[in-house]
Amino acid sequence: MSRGIGWFDAFREVAPEWSVILFGLVTQLGDVWFLGLLVGTVYWTDTSDRDEAAAILALALSGLSLITGLKAFFALPRPERLLVEIGALPTLARPLYEATTTATGYGFPSGHALMSTVVYVSLAEYWSVSTARRRYVGAAATVTVVCFSRVALGVHYLADVVAGVVAGLAFLLLASALLNRYLHYRGTLGFALAVVLAAAALVVSELTPDAVLLFGTSLGAFAGWQVATIARRLGAGRGPIRANRLLTARAAVVTLLITSLAVTAASYGPLSLIGGSGALGIVTAAFVIAPVLYRREHVHRTASGSPSSSQ
Repeated sequence: MSRGIGWFDAFREVAPEWSVILFGLVTQLGDVWFLGLLVGTVYWTDTSDRDEAAAILALALSGLSLITGLKAFFALPRPERLLVEIGALPTLARPLYEATTTATGYGFPSGHALMSTVVYVSLAEYWSVSTARRRYVGAAATVTVVCFSRVALGVHYLADVVAGVVAGLAFLLLASALLNRYLHYRGTLGFALAVVLAAAALVVSELTPDAVLLFGTSLGAFAGWQVATIARRLGAGRGPIRANRLLTARAAVVTLLITSLAVTAASYGPLSLIGGSGALGIVTAAFVIAPVLYRREHVHRTASGSPSSSQ
């Protein structure tokens, strides 16, 4: 059964050839590389509320595993159509067009639609920039143009992007209800959710490379956030670790996870799939830990160097 609505051919008749360049640029707003850069930058630079930044990062990571599992579960192909023939484009525009119209893998639901929804709506929910109304309007507009670009380029049916948006909103509704209920544990719960969804994607996709790498990444992110939490608690005078059961439990979990990832990477080699998953987990853990430790050290040095602290 076709998932198309039948309007693509009519759109192709009226769309100018240069429009594929515009759509190719717009669709990058929903690409994994751009969303990862955006979320990572927010996490590293937003020091006003590290828990909110961690929640955004965790939801994005969860979304990647969710779409991996959903695509494998439905296993529906992409449409076989192009907005324009590549030979009709200028030579300089061909690489961009090829990169955006030669998507591989399954087509339902749209990964760009789901990930754009998860990232931009979570930014609107948790990121304290401008007003909430403007953030949500901006998120809705961005998701809409990304979805339209995917259909216009011919890499998805309209049903694919609609399903991606619906799945993304449903996921955010459930995840936000959990995270907002336990505000002080949003980061831990968010990264734990990422691990659960990554494990589910492993099973559903039958150990595809993407699912294996995402599992290691999710474990590393969860472990890294535990280290960051321990550092923050100690900095707030809630230590030492051995005198606090919660910190002791976190330290034990971190030790187990980091050791397992390191042993996996060393045993299988970082260039193998399993070893690469472990190595990626270590790198992700370091990525999550670094800005928290840097912030703590910076605050400590500032306090030590202030006139009041030297008296």
